[in-house]
Amino acid sequence: MTETSLSDMPQTAPETENDRRAKRNVAVLVLAQAILGSQMPMIFVIGGLAGLMIAPSPAMATIPISLIVFGSMTTAPWLSAVMQRFGRRAGFFAGALGGAIGAAVSAWGLWTDSFAIFLVGSYLTGIYMSAQGFYRFAAADTASEAFRPKAISYVMAGGLLSALIGPQLVKVTTDATVIPFVGTYVVAAAINIVGAALFLALDLPKPAPPAHDAPAGRSRVELLKDPRIAVAIICGMVSYALMNLMMTSTPLAMVGCGFSTGTAADVVSAHVIAMYAPSFVTGHLIARFGAMRIVGLGLFLLALAGVMALTGVELFQFFGALVLLGIGWNFGFIGATAMLTQAHSFEERGRVQGMNDFFVFGCVTIASLASGFLMSTGTDVVTGWNAVNLAMVPFLALAGAALIWLALRPKESYA
Repeated sequence: MTETSLSDMPQTAPETENDRRAKRNVAVLVLAQAILGSQMPMIFVIGGLAGLMIAPSPAMATIPISLIVFGSMTTAPWLSAVMQRFGRRAGFFAGALGGAIGAAVSAWGLWTDSFAIFLVGSYLTGIYMSAQGFYRFAAADTASEAFRPKAISYVMAGGLLSALIGPQLVKVTTDATVIPFVGTYVVAAAINIVGAALFLALDLPKPAPPAHDAPAGRSRVELLKDPRIAVAIICGMVSYALMNLMMTSTPLAMVGCGFSTGTAADVVSAHVIAMYAPSFVTGHLIARFGAMRIVGLGLFLLALAGVMALTGVELFQFFGALVLLGIGWNFGFIGATAMLTQAHSFEERGRVQGMNDFFVFGCVTIASLASGFLMSTGTDVVTGWNAVNLAMVPFLALAGAALIWLALRPKESYA
């Protein structure tokens, strides 16, 4: 049995009095997403540039970014287990500690001109990135079934603030030290130390020690056999990985087509705003129309982004494609998260959520590495850009087919 309704039909139950507690937690998590989360756009903006300064080869410049995502992937299973046993707050403190140490080590790597040390710092930063991924699940812990998708959506909306704060901090810290970017990493470390105090305000239930005869829940293999869980993970993986694949390639494609770095940054900024701005309404849409329909809309918008990009390489086409990509990611990823929270019991929470983020960020790691490879195919930058967008087709087909398959299955078959 699961802790929520097994149906994906729109939820119409009213929010409960207990949602006062949930709304307080959501407010704290939105602030955490905005403040602590600002370190991620900071590091993603400068990571490749800093790597280029000290990497043995220019081809290795983006490895630090890939290693952050890899660190998040490998951290998710054990961090989820920590939260299951000791509570969300312990896991979030661990994430902030990892982020602080990772930023400090990265700064030290730059200061000593050591690419190896810099990579170690990048991996440790992935611990924070993994913890941030659990903010959306924590928002759902104390929420009623009706408020749950809204809670997830509001927390994700905090990313809009982080997307505005982070780049501004980069502007004032890039040249703050003799060696460029060291100051940015020092500020990122400070953000983790100061921002961690927010978690003291969380009012989340501490997991009670399991009784001797308490249900252990399903194994990981059994969980993956649940159609709802399997499809939710597939849709989450595809939404996040394809967004990363296309976004990472965009600056390379635009500069290669003759646009300035500043213009490319404007397009990426529009994309990031499109990623998070819809979060103010995504939860309401899920509550009204159901998570599966919103995921389907997200996949459709991701496909439109690829089509738009394939029509040409004028500025409006880059802007249009990246805005569609951001909105598609928002609907696809938040919708998949809502689907996942409806498909498992409380005692299965740690296993499911850790497993989900392991698969999601594993695919994102592969996408970030594949992006550069695809851009290098062909004889010119346009051919490479087209290869990136065509590579989206089979994965969108997989996720779309899985979603349709789940929708056509009788509800009784997985109740």
